[in-house]
Amino acid sequence: MKKTAILLTTICATALLYVSCSSDNNDPAVSTDLTSVGASVAIDASNEMDLNTSLLISTSTSTTGKAAETPAGICATVTISTPNGTEYPKVFLADFGTAGCKDANNLTRKGKLEVTLSGPITETGSKMTIKRIDYSIKDIKLEGIIEYTNTTTVPTTPQWTRKVTNGKLTDLQGGVYTNSGIYTTKQTAGVDTPFVLSDNVYEITDGTHTVIASNGATLTLTVKEPLIKKYSCLFISKGQLKVQGGILNGVIDYGNNDCDSNYTYTHENGTSFILSM
Repeated sequence: MKKTAILLTTICATALLYVSCSSDNNDPAVSTDLTSVGASVAIDASNEMDLNTSLLISTSTSTTGKAAETPAGICATVTISTPNGTEYPKVFLADFGTAGCKDANNLTRKGKLEVTLSGPITETGSKMTIKRIDYSIKDIKLEGIIEYTNTTTVPTTPQWTRKVTNGKLTDLQGGVYTNSGIYTTKQTAGVDTPFVLSDNVYEITDGTHTVIASNGATLTLTVKEPLIKKYSCLFISKGQLKVQGGILNGVIDYGNNDCDSNYTYTHENGTSFILSM
């Protein structure tokens, strides 16, 4: 079974490899265009990884001083600052180093993640802003800012919006994929244990993001069926995205809620491509 690291290392090669091995389709245009589908899934996966990391360091890290004990599973050095001299805003800096280090999932990360909390992330109106600084996963450069804003109206169903601005992924071949978009996320499990993340389950109910390749080709992905993301899983495990752009008009399906790296793209003509990260 392939893992996220493979797609993050060689997006185009991985996508084309699994198209050619897992489908009888002979349309080279469709196969080539699926590289943007693979890039989009990799972007979503890296955003989820960085969100998990940010939640972990902001929930688990001691706030008794600037130096902080790094939570289990994080290979970075974590420090805390309060730039205004008040409890909030609070800034967490996760430094993975210029040479990088391997996290609990055996993924090498380099650079820094700067995580700023405007207030407790469990409170309505609070915002967590994630900024990438000379940052990469498996030497895939990732840029941009993720804003995670609490929009809860019913206490038993926490809800957030996740906005990505100035997103950019640069692969090992120099291919650049800029991206932006907004998702709405609800927490459907683990609400009763706010300081335990491992039992959390999130449901992305709606939203759209756009990926633009180096050649200007634009792909728009819209939530078709709610996406299920377990904190304990690296990957989205269930749900569908509508895919539109260029010659592509189809659906990404993440499967049956298993914690695996597999997903399927089905084109409008009924041809399916079994892909893996």
